[in-house]
Amino acid sequence: MAPSKTQIANAFKASKALGISTEEIRPVLRDLYKSFHKNWEHIEADNYRVLFDRYFEMQENKGEAEKRDERPGKAVHLAEEDQVSKRTGSSFELPLKHSTHSGNVQFPRHVVSGNGRVHPERASAVSLTSHTNYFMKPKNEGSTNDAIVSAEQTSMRRPGPMNGSARIQRPKTDSNGASISRPMNGAARIQRPKTDSNGASISREDKKPIIYKSDITKSTEKVPISLVDDVGIESLPKFNYIPQNIIYQNANLNISLSRIADEDCCPDCFGDCLSAAFPCACARETGGEFVYTPEGLLKEDFLSNRMALVREPDKQPHVYCQDCPIERSKNEDMPEKCKGHVVRRFIKECWRKCGCDMQCGNRVVQRGISCKLQVFWTPQGKGWGVRTLEVLEKGSFVCEYVGEIMTNTELYERNMESTGSERHTYPVTLDADWGSEQILRDEDALCLDATLHGNVARFINHRCFDANLVDIPVQVETPDRHYYHLAFFTTRKVNAFEELNWDYGIDFDDEDHPIEAFQCSCGSPFCRNINRKGKQR
Repeated sequence: MAPSKTQIANAFKASKALGISTEEIRPVLRDLYKSFHKNWEHIEADNYRVLFDRYFEMQENKGEAEKRDERPGKAVHLAEEDQVSKRTGSSFELPLKHSTHSGNVQFPRHVVSGNGRVHPERASAVSLTSHTNYFMKPKNEGSTNDAIVSAEQTSMRRPGPMNGSARIQRPKTDSNGASISRPMNGAARIQRPKTDSNGASISREDKKPIIYKSDITKSTEKVPISLVDDVGIESLPKFNYIPQNIIYQNANLNISLSRIADEDCCPDCFGDCLSAAFPCACARETGGEFVYTPEGLLKEDFLSNRMALVREPDKQPHVYCQDCPIERSKNEDMPEKCKGHVVRRFIKECWRKCGCDMQCGNRVVQRGISCKLQVFWTPQGKGWGVRTLEVLEKGSFVCEYVGEIMTNTELYERNMESTGSERHTYPVTLDADWGSEQILRDEDALCLDATLHGNVARFINHRCFDANLVDIPVQVETPDRHYYHLAFFTTRKVNAFEELNWDYGIDFDDEDHPIEAFQCSCGSPFCRNINRKGKQR
């Protein structure tokens, strides 16, 4: 089946993300599409990995041809293989897969002969996809039938990465004798020789390698989340990926079925609550109506209400603590008056005590991430960011903000001990119901910090006012408003390869905040930091 215009456009966008122009990638894409017998799925696999391997290989072969003064009869390697196949009449099956218990090894067209065997001389330069338990034997180390050996047989002399990340298997030297390093930290580093206009070799220090990880989640999410850096940042972000919140130390979080009364759940329901004639008890939190559509999207009215709250917080109702935990953490002896907390609308999802099943339409956030996301190094100087690899409709659930559950005091103390270079994330304060009690215990004043332990949301950048994500409180396993899940939903339709962002709600004039406000570079025409500077002038 021929690819759609959207699929072709997505391939071009992925190429541009690696600095490859549409004009450069178009002929490679066309040739690869023919090679795969018009099977577009193989091109899209693993974020167009085969496409980029073919492009870089052709660039290398092109450089070799130029160094040979482009002598007649010396065609590029891929073109030479095409001529051989035409003369011999042999056909190449793509892709040839060797199944393992943890993944597949895919070999490009020029590695496989007409009878399906693998050429060891050519296979030595092939990159293996992630989660692979097979390694290639070096040249002249065995016959064609022995070109593939198990990892267990070679582990003593050819150790490989054990964390499931992609490793680019390359020979120790290329055809020009240039050495190629092998990464040891599990991140794939695609290293290409660089030459000037005269064909002279340029030092590797002038061009840093691409960093690629096929999955940063340690297989804890339903879908893998990749990481790519084509700029060449030397070190990957240091943190432990967790798919669900964990308690740091003193936070009070009592989750038990006995704490959920029958009026706070729907024990008599079955199947899908959204298909029932009347909304169940779980919809009481949202005015007796479910906020999800049958497609799992947020309804327009609920989403609009939440967006208005984010964009005009001063016009929304506030609650005030008699003894504010934030002010108390700053100065326990003489805390200042509470500056107020915005009253937020909650979503209450069905949970384990409910009679419905896991596919109930009122269980969206708790089912986890289902869209394809990628962490990448932003070209605008904002550091790491997150983009979607597929189109997301308005009101789509993207991910939850996951981190360590801490008390407000613990977070304040951690911030005082850490330096600016150690602070990679902006913590979340779970203050939606603090004003309901006159005096709130410190262990009930909860926050989320994803600096050391967190999920993909820790990489989502800030954008003032017109962000394409909005955060919404969601109750799942407890009716206690002191703790809730912070879920991100799209505020509009988001295109594939578009960066995701949300409004942190930062007050750039607040000099007393434990975390110093950063220099905002969100690029929004409504940027509060830019407008603030304009007023100061």
